[in-house]
Amino acid sequence: MFWRRLYGIFVKMADKMKNGLGKSRILIVDDDSALCKMLSMKLKSIGCDTRSIHTIEECREIVSGEVFDVVYLDVHLPDGNGLELLPVLRNAQSSPEVIIITGAGDPDGAELAINWGAWDYIQKGSSINSMIFPLIRAIDYRNEKNKATSPVVLRNTKITGNSDGIGNCLDRVAKAANSETNVLITGETGTGKELFAEAIHNNSPRKNRDFIIVDCAALPETLVESILFGHKKGAFTGANDDQVGLISRADGGTLFLDEVGELPLTLQKSFLRVLENHSYRPVGHSRMSTSDFRLVAATNRDLDEMVHKGEFRRDLLYRLRAFVIELPPLRKRTNDIIDIVVSHSRTICNRMGKENKGFSPEFFEVLMNYNWPGNVRELLHTLETAIATAQDEPILHTHHLPVSLRAHTARTMVRNTQQTDRSGEGYSSNFSSLKETLEKTEKQYLKDLIKKTHGNRKEACRISGLSRTGLFTRMKHHNLS
Repeated sequence: MFWRRLYGIFVKMADKMKNGLGKSRILIVDDDSALCKMLSMKLKSIGCDTRSIHTIEECREIVSGEVFDVVYLDVHLPDGNGLELLPVLRNAQSSPEVIIITGAGDPDGAELAINWGAWDYIQKGSSINSMIFPLIRAIDYRNEKNKATSPVVLRNTKITGNSDGIGNCLDRVAKAANSETNVLITGETGTGKELFAEAIHNNSPRKNRDFIIVDCAALPETLVESILFGHKKGAFTGANDDQVGLISRADGGTLFLDEVGELPLTLQKSFLRVLENHSYRPVGHSRMSTSDFRLVAATNRDLDEMVHKGEFRRDLLYRLRAFVIELPPLRKRTNDIIDIVVSHSRTICNRMGKENKGFSPEFFEVLMNYNWPGNVRELLHTLETAIATAQDEPILHTHHLPVSLRAHTARTMVRNTQQTDRSGEGYSSNFSSLKETLEKTEKQYLKDLIKKTHGNRKEACRISGLSRTGLFTRMKHHNLS
């Protein structure tokens, strides 16, 4: 009886796909040609558009330029572990649902796949219908989600960038802002975790209440409970007055635990209780207090590894990780560098009392060829140094950048050139250099600016952020009147 009902559901959903969802695009990544052919034929029979490839490298290339709804992904591929593609697929423009298929059951792999957002994990020994059924559910879910999702415009955010990676993160910020669940923001040092936490708060129903920041790395272990929970006068030596804790101050607002991986292990159990019922006892008090706060936490550490080493409580991690936003490092979104520099240079110039700066193409070329281990924070410090070095010069050039950065970039570019020469695989002669591309982009931008402002210099300066001198210099450089 059960199987008859299940088959009826399958047929009903298959009919639904044929009638409305059959144009879904499916990518099969597997080195088993027979399986690819069989699965592809079955998918085409229900109206899907399918494509089969066999390696990780092919998948990386294809998903960067094509849109897919679902990806069937094998674990054991000729050039590596297919699970490595999960973050790539999640950050792809179409962000397809992923169904893992493998010939060998792997409990750790299954757990990792689900943690990385895979829709399902099935073995190749399953029947063809068993392999299709998760696909139908995934597409049905995807279409319902797309119909229910309305564009969300984020307000009061200082986040700059238009790359796919940042776009996906901002989508998750919008979703987090519309819920009350705990959020964990992960990413390397300097990626802007506090900005994303603030964006969640500023776009949530709590935006008119306090956004309380707790730097867990700076909490003195002897006073941490007093700082978080508050204390009563005379509770300990030096407690000369009653003190309200940060958790109390966050009542009705957002509590942001920055670098939560540094929270002392002795306090983690106490804080877990606070998360469970939002009640706590200030030091020296006999009665419990309550606080209606929304929690956002951030870390640059591997909390799973810390749990494995006994340095972080597993139950607390589960509480924190209800909704995760992973920020990409700057080296993986170099297309955002120009936007970040142009946007923040105005702020820095205003703070220093200087006119806005223009930029030489070579200036951006050096910035985009550096790997930025300190991420956006390091980029902004570098930009501030360059502006301070340039003083009243209207255009920033490479010689305004720190010598160490220029030397590192020069070494990297020479090494890359040597590797290209040794491999004998140079770029096509019709592929422009970065300098040429930046020159063309800037010239076209100025042409569009002139057209938009009808030649009004004051309006052009306002839109571009350039001073009159900077605008005139760039126009003259490109022979524009």
